[in-house]
Amino acid sequence: MPLFTRSNPEPPRDDQPLPDHQITRLAEKRLVHEAMGWFRRNEHRLADWQLEVTAIPAPPFGEEQRSRWVRDRFEELGLIDVHRDELGNVFGIRPGVDANAKFLAVSAHMDTVFPAGSPLDVKRDGDRLRGPGICDNSAGLVAMLALAGALQDTNLRHRNPIVFIGNVGEEGEGDLRGMRHIFSQPRWRENIERVLVLDGAGLDSIIAEGLGSRRFEVTVEGPGGHSWSDFGVPNPIVALGRAIEHFSRTPLPDSPKTTFNIGVISGGTSVNSIPQSAFMRVDLRSAAAEEIDRLEASLRAAIDDAVEETRATVRGRVPLRYEIRMVGNRPSADLPAAAPLITTLRAVDAHLGIRAKVNRASTDANIPLSLGIEALAIGGGGSGGGAHTLHEWFEPLGRDLALKRILLTSLALTGVTE
Repeated sequence: MPLFTRSNPEPPRDDQPLPDHQITRLAEKRLVHEAMGWFRRNEHRLADWQLEVTAIPAPPFGEEQRSRWVRDRFEELGLIDVHRDELGNVFGIRPGVDANAKFLAVSAHMDTVFPAGSPLDVKRDGDRLRGPGICDNSAGLVAMLALAGALQDTNLRHRNPIVFIGNVGEEGEGDLRGMRHIFSQPRWRENIERVLVLDGAGLDSIIAEGLGSRRFEVTVEGPGGHSWSDFGVPNPIVALGRAIEHFSRTPLPDSPKTTFNIGVISGGTSVNSIPQSAFMRVDLRSAAAEEIDRLEASLRAAIDDAVEETRATVRGRVPLRYEIRMVGNRPSADLPAAAPLITTLRAVDAHLGIRAKVNRASTDANIPLSLGIEALAIGGGGSGGGAHTLHEWFEPLGRDLALKRILLTSLALTGVTE
């Protein structure tokens, strides 16, 4: 975990927190001080970027236009080897002095929760910025660009290289597909040492515990028919209702926290028709993979029992089929409390007077964490509200403090050269 090179040949051991005074020494360096001042001087530019990128649609599996916008910004900011992969993930590299050192990855997801065709009313409202996705994740994207801009304009040099990544597929049914693809590639899986994920606004939360989730779509199908003349034909909605009732009795532990939710249920065509099909979507979550496994087994058993019960109410061999399809699978994994990434961030927070709490959530950090690679997610500063709604807003007041935090953490991990 390099902090300085040349003038400090013996940096702190990787298994120990950084002393606060070393962060102070880092912050007092002339070029580092200039870089921290860059954020306040360029706030208007950052706000313009934020409004511009928010106005570009980036629905699930439709991030193409925004991906090209991020690529263009990377090129403007002087990054090298700027390119897009086959999924649309965007990469730009700031080389380090040591060509053989591993990368620090700084990432921000480009996609939003809003489907194609959603109205994107993006505007300034005094100091407040408004628009769907203005925080999640335009705030994270802008924080990543701000770090690249400050390093470029001050010509700060660091030992380890930094790869900046705008990734696709973090939200909802994207199921972290961008990060999965990145870390399936040997170039990145073998050469990225740590990942700093920038997601949303704020600076009071550190997501260092990856919340696991598994999502299923359950479909039940039968012959259907008229509610009067075909009465007695097995009803897929009734089968789903029985399955939900059985599954909802599944006991849950107090610790680790484990939850389930039936979020969508649909089927049928009219009140006087026995439906031919019905489906539901189920979300299972836990801090422990074994608990998700247990919930999945319970769900499958509940559906099988419910379908058999519904068949048994009918004379003869009337078909009733079901399918359980997994539509999401996010691994759970935690960053050890003594890992250099989090101890460095904690030292930076102590220097800047930031009081942040470690929380558990599902973010892009889940993927590298599940592979044993250090990762955590933090916000890009400012404040906001209305996330995942058309009325989302962001206020930049205090953004520069979060950007100083990101800068100092990145430089402490990559090693500033004298």
